[in-house]
Amino acid sequence: MDRKDFLKSLGALTVGATFIGSEQRLKAVERAVSSSSDKYAEGPADAVSGASETDPELDFAVKGLRADVNGKPIRAIIVGAGSRGRTYASYAKRYPECLQIVGVSDIRESRKDSMGDKFGIDEEHRFGDWSEVFKVPKFADAVFVTTPDDLHYGPCMKALEMGYDVLLEKPVAQSEKECKDIRDQAHKYGGIVAVCHVLRYSPYFRALYQAIHSGMIGKLISIQHMEPIECRHMAHSYVRGNWRDSKKTTPIILAKSCHDLDILRWIVGKPCKTIVADGSLTWFKAENAPEGAPLRCTDGCPHEASCPYSAIDIYVKRKQHLGVFDLKNSRDEAEIMGKISDPNNEWGRCVYHCDNDQPDHFVSEMVFEDGTTASFSMEAFTPFGGRRTRVMGTTGYIEGDGKKFTLYEFRSNRKLVWHKDVSDIPEYKGAGHGGGDMALVCDFLEAVAHKDESMLTSNIDASIESHVMGFRAEKSRLSRKKVKVD
Repeated sequence: MDRKDFLKSLGALTVGATFIGSEQRLKAVERAVSSSSDKYAEGPADAVSGASETDPELDFAVKGLRADVNGKPIRAIIVGAGSRGRTYASYAKRYPECLQIVGVSDIRESRKDSMGDKFGIDEEHRFGDWSEVFKVPKFADAVFVTTPDDLHYGPCMKALEMGYDVLLEKPVAQSEKECKDIRDQAHKYGGIVAVCHVLRYSPYFRALYQAIHSGMIGKLISIQHMEPIECRHMAHSYVRGNWRDSKKTTPIILAKSCHDLDILRWIVGKPCKTIVADGSLTWFKAENAPEGAPLRCTDGCPHEASCPYSAIDIYVKRKQHLGVFDLKNSRDEAEIMGKISDPNNEWGRCVYHCDNDQPDHFVSEMVFEDGTTASFSMEAFTPFGGRRTRVMGTTGYIEGDGKKFTLYEFRSNRKLVWHKDVSDIPEYKGAGHGGGDMALVCDFLEAVAHKDESMLTSNIDASIESHVMGFRAEKSRLSRKKVKVD
């Protein structure tokens, strides 16, 4: 492999460590890893596919996914049996000795019954609206809140009041006040709340974090971070789909990019003091519709064959983003075509004739407590997704692409590479978000079992802080002024 290739992807943190020799640094890294070695998968690291491309100083152990629950599985209720709910619930199929799904709530009968049947849930614990869950006495340890964005606040607040611990899908809530209410509610009732910032739980980001915190690039000075949404994902989710209206959900900086603000805050490790942002909805609006484009892609659009945002191309031909359709057969093109041809189906609409208001490009700059700076760019018009990050330290530099990162040492001119294909690790196969989905559930179950929120990489206070950064960024974008974060 050509080590001269510059990769791309994620962030970093500051450690006030001075430059130390390679042998000393390796020992420091080993100490950092061994401090939690009892929680990591057994077996040599080089047994992982791709480990041959990982230099020894970056060859951190990969955390195992089987949760330590003190010999008793955590009992959980899924509130919202859509895509994210099904994803987190699938942990119970992998490790039934660690997690049992004992209740489900969803207003769609098909989703409720599908999950109920899959996990053998008693009829009395299959609920429609989320409020029905809390009309019966507490019968589980935890609630997974995976409802749409505008329905996070209510079930989370009620679950905490009734003594449940909560796994809460991001974004936490629709306003800064509601986010702080949830934080205060967790403190009031002593509940554990894990926000689903899954990226920080993936082996890639954990390794990146360890590399920075062990002082391998000296003191962190600045971060450049980019989230490329990918053009078809933008059209599906933020033009046609569930997150197209910032007032009904949350601003896109939170709906899509609260992961990124969380990563930046986590890596820097200090509060953000000021933020300034800009961006707008430039392309996906009626004035840019090609001549003769109808309201729906299936209504004989003369530009369908060349439009990169065609619903027919995305759903029927490419078969992407099909989870929203509840299909009987995801390979049946006639069934998919029938869905998007339905006049009431929002995903069949022309992207230039939707009721969307989310920006399709967003840039921001942040200054943290110690003067560390970070720039963030969210871009719709890319052919790929994932994250791209550059990290600048006083003695080194890191560049990564979400799967692989390279660390450059200034004095020695050495290049060190971390590259492990987590999909080749049997435990992580199909784990989602680079392994972060299942690793998050694992850590949450351990935190609940041991009644110790420090077993999570982020407590509710830190998660709310990064959300406040998002709300203040949107305030800055709309006002075109620098805003304080407190």
